[in-house]
Amino acid sequence: MNTIPKVTDLIPHRPPFLWVDSILEWDSNSILTEKKVAEDLDVFKGHYPEHPILPGVLLCEALFQTGALLISLLTKNSETTLSGVPVITRVDDTKFKRPVGPGDVLQMQVTLKETFSGVWFLKGILRVKEKVAVRTHFCCTLATLT
Repeated sequence: MNTIPKVTDLIPHRPPFLWVDSILEWDSNSILTEKKVAEDLDVFKGHYPEHPILPGVLLCEALFQTGALLISLLTKNSETTLSGVPVITRVDDTKFKRPVGPGDVLQMQVTLKETFSGVWFLKGILRVKEKVAVRTHFCCTLATLT
């Protein structure tokens, strides 16, 4: 088992756009993270007020941030020095299986499928109460942000 660092030590995201609270576990090709959805998020005031649902794009963002955490952990433990932050280059085959609402606890699992020419190919699954809410495949590369 690897030592589990703080999320904010690994990626540049910060509240209110940090969609991962903690890393539960990780190894050389996968990571499991968690996020408790606050009940008072502003987004629920408009999406939808009587039946609040967390937008799918934010669920995907939680998976993307989890992927960025995995890449950061892998590059920190690599003998090769890499610089930059992981950014999304492609999203494929995304399926939304069930709604997510206020107070739900998200568990995001991201698995590294392969790397090729500085691109990471990843698969993400987001679960709520052990049931799949989102599945997606995505790619990241490192970019220098100025």
